[in-house]
Amino acid sequence: MWQQLLQQMQQGDIKALARSISLVENEFPGYESLLQTLPTVHSKIIGITGPPGAGKSTLVDALIGQLVEAGKKVGVLCVDPSSPFNLGAVLGDRIRMSNWYTHPNVFIRSLATRGSMGGLHPKIIEITDLLKAFQFDNIIVETVGVGQSEIEIAGLADVTVVVVVPEAGDEVQTMKAGLMEIADIFVVNKSDRPDADLFVRNLQQMLAPAFSKHYNEVPVVKTVASQNEGIKELLAIIKNQLQKSHLTDKTFWLLAERAFYLIEQKRMKGVDKAILKKEIEAAYTKGSFNLYKFVADK
Repeated sequence: MWQQLLQQMQQGDIKALARSISLVENEFPGYESLLQTLPTVHSKIIGITGPPGAGKSTLVDALIGQLVEAGKKVGVLCVDPSSPFNLGAVLGDRIRMSNWYTHPNVFIRSLATRGSMGGLHPKIIEITDLLKAFQFDNIIVETVGVGQSEIEIAGLADVTVVVVVPEAGDEVQTMKAGLMEIADIFVVNKSDRPDADLFVRNLQQMLAPAFSKHYNEVPVVKTVASQNEGIKELLAIIKNQLQKSHLTDKTFWLLAERAFYLIEQKRMKGVDKAILKKEIEAAYTKGSFNLYKFVADK
């Protein structure tokens, strides 16, 4: 079954890809066999992240348009926030990308974070590797904007694009060094708004001290994604950064991050939030509930 699915994927069967993602996402018995037979494919992953309202989905939509126009096959994963109560996606499929859902060269999958603290889907690494096996020319992962924990995308993407808007001055001021350093490219979207140029200059000044620590200088690109302005320039910079991302020490740190995440997931496999909730409820009703004692007894 798994070998057949893999062959169908490699032959360009989009239904086989969608089915494989569902089987992995839901941990269908034996799904590890499929993952362990995946070929080594060096497709590059473009990570798009940033605070809510920055226009990430509109930006991704515009990038898809440029790539399709160039004859490229594009795989897109949109990671939506999920409800803490039922773990379903809050936003669902992205309406802004609806034009591409039936396009033969575009595959879009919306995933819920399912309570993952880092803003990514718990099976995101496995699913991106399935997309690599399908041999898309470009893979884009758009993450939910959840602040500092967006740093998790750096362990997945070969190039990380952080999207902000001119009004985000206060947010950028409070950004920790980690988030500033994971950005390979900063995009100031909605740059037709007032004070955009001033914001760009301030951002460049803030980035200057990080140059000595960062493996590359961080470009700042102005876009108006809704009008398709600056998208060609952004795509050219992304391609340039991807070409630079050859084997370096960072490559192995990223692989170590992915390995750590997978090991962590495997060790936590027996922990079920729904069961925890019931156990906590039972313990709480008895009185004198102590969270730390409860955890220590697990």
